Amino acid sequence: MGEIEKLEWLKKRNSGIGGSDAAAVIGVSKWKTNVQLWEEKTGRREPEDISENEFVKYGKESEKFLRELFKLDFPEYIVNYDEFGMKANIKNKPFIFATLDGDLIEKETGRKGILEIKTSFISSSAQIAWWDNRIPDTYYIQVIHQLLATGWEFAVVKAQLKYWYDKNKIDVRHYFIERKDVIDDINFIFNKELEFWDCVEKDKRPSLILPDI
Repeated sequence: MGEIEKLEWLKKRNSGIGGSDAAAVIGVSKWKTNVQLWEEKTGRREPEDISENEFVKYGKESEKFLRELFKLDFPEYIVNYDEFGMKANIKNKPFIFATLDGDLIEKETGRKGILEIKTSFISSSAQIAWWDNRIPDTYYIQVIHQLLATGWEFAVVKAQLKYWYDKNKIDVRHYFIERKDVIDDINFIFNKELEFWDCVEKDKRPSLILPDI
């Protein structure tokens, strides 16, 4: 994919709500508030360029290999990938879209699903707790948004955790989510994103959502 396609994708991405925006919309993002996101979407603030961050670069470079490993480990799925593809399934709501790490088709049933790949560096007890028998909130909300945007039936999160205090320790996990089990969360996110985008369209600053203490 060329630089022109990337620039076009970035332009389109700012015209709506993508998966990486969803946690900020509801105030659970570790990296930006809902007001900061609103300022980006209304042109008041330039999104931070994190492409040269070493952790982001590692995640981007490793993604293609982790996707190939997923194909080998789970041959029951057909895995497709479109780097700058944008899925928008909701009628009259094109501002809700998702760019995926992989499109899945369950060979036996034909069901369609989402592959989301995460890499994380574990260097503290807080980060261990973040992944303790769960998907971290920020990433979970991203997947819920993707199920909303695509209308698809399931999602798989493939997570690779590297431990800084033990260079030999790498933990690979897979989380399976069925749409029918999270429909209340999908509806919740849908309503919150409608409220947020209404503020964008009306150029009305939203109230700051403070994280739970």
